Parts: sequence; C-alpha cells; structure tokens
Amino acid sequence: MRNRVVGILVIGIAVLIGFIIYSFNTSMANIVNESCSMGPTCPMWGTINFETNVSLAIMVFIVAIGLYLIFFGQEEKIVTKFKTFRPQFEPKKITKENYQKVMSDLSRDEKIVFQKVIESQGTIFQSELVDETKFAKVKVTRILDKLEGRDLIERKRRGMTNVVILKH
Repeated sequence: MRNRVVGILVIGIAVLIGFIIYSFNTSMANIVNESCSMGPTCPMWGTINFETNVSLAIMVFIVAIGLYLIFFGQEEKIVTKFKTFRPQFEPKKITKENYQKVMSDLSRDEKIVFQKVIESQGTIFQSELVDETKFAKVKVTRILDKLEGRDLIERKRRGMTNVVILKH
C-alpha cells in the first residue's frame, strides 16, 4: 500500500479512538456524579482525568504517525516487470566430437565405457555402466580406475553404488 493511504487509515483509526475516549469519559463522568457524594474532591475524578489524558496522548501519538506517513513517508517502488537477459555463455554440450582427441588415446574397452558416460550427459551410475556395456563388474571397475587415473572421470559414492561423473 502507499504510505499516504496508510497514513489516512491510521488517522481514521485515531479519530475512532477519540470517539471511544469521548464516549467512555461521558459515561464515567455520569457514573461518578451519581455514585460519589463528595463532589469535585472525590478521588474518582482524578482517576478519570488521568485516564483521559493518557488516552488523548496515545491518540495524538497515533495521529502524528499518520501525518508523518502522509507528508514525509517515502514511497517504495515495487518491481512488477522483469527484464530477461540472454545468457552470456551457453554450457557446452557433452558430445563425442568434443572428446575425439581424448578418445583416440583410449583402448577399445575404455572407449566403450567412456562413450557410455558421454551418452548419459556426463553422469551415470557404475551399476548402469555394467548393465549397458555387458562387462563384468571387476572389468568396469578397472577401466574406471584407468579413466580416473587419466583425470577424465570422477567417482563419488552414493549408497551401494558409485556415480561416475565426467570431468570437463
């Protein structure tokens, strides 16, 4: 909401509080007039005056806040429109062509395993490699050891299997 509108609402609430104070004072004065036989020296009159003054001070404070919001409160700008920017660089796609030079130095079995990692966009479970290559678990582990030694892949433990991650 705008500060001016909030300020007007606060002043409206303060006016409502003023009306309540006036009604309360009138009722209390009537009750004290009928119940206190001492007249103006009755201690109840002092209590009514004190409560009235405190209530009026609170009301003046609330009005001051409302006036501040109306005249001095700064409006906050709300952004409702977003501007989209084209990314400055696109992430490189993982393809066999990007790794041709690396693959030329690998053995036939290493190429097969490395190619499966590339086809899976750089992340595959070691158990999936065993299933897809039809190699034994031990053979896949040894091939991955060699590829990891050449700093082409990285293995991270995930539960009961490893995740094979292609290093860029």
